[in-house]
Amino acid sequence: MFESPERLALGLLTGIVFGFLLQKGRVAKFEVIVGQFLFKDWTVVKTMGTAVVVGAIGVHALVAADMASLHIRPALFGGILAGAVCFGIGMAVLGYCPGTSVAACGEGRRDAMVGVLGMFAGAVVFIVAFPLIQPIINGLGNGGTITLPQLTGTSPWLWVAGLVAGGMLALIITWFTSYRPLQFKQTHETGRS
Repeated sequence: MFESPERLALGLLTGIVFGFLLQKGRVAKFEVIVGQFLFKDWTVVKTMGTAVVVGAIGVHALVAADMASLHIRPALFGGILAGAVCFGIGMAVLGYCPGTSVAACGEGRRDAMVGVLGMFAGAVVFIVAFPLIQPIINGLGNGGTITLPQLTGTSPWLWVAGLVAGGMLALIITWFTSYRPLQFKQTHETGRS
């Protein structure tokens, strides 16, 4: 039922490190998340994109070393739809996603604490209502436990490489759009004077 104490300790340690990095990256701040929604501050996308790329490399490296295993859950379309709606409402009302709200609680933000209490309350409601909503969730379709590498008949490392390449491309685009035009503009204007 439970993992070994070593794996639980590793999960706790990586969770603490991830929360620390969320806080240091300023992603647990309401203002930064709202800035992302307004397309003015891309800190959230950069931080979470980096986490996805590093996480994909780490997970697949651990699986390849037989230090972890993947437990793929079936893609229940009703569950995905309900989860997306709840996540979207929570983000719109609270201004945090579940991970950043917990990190913001660590910073002492009371609005995030209310949100985390709401998550716990929502979890209890879901558990109680699950027998009633399970037929609806199952009735909207089941995509099975297939992964993209299985679907395409390719190696998971090809998909990880694609994530890394996409991350590098985003980094290059960000660098050129954020810094190069300013340097060019300043050099160009200086040359005229």
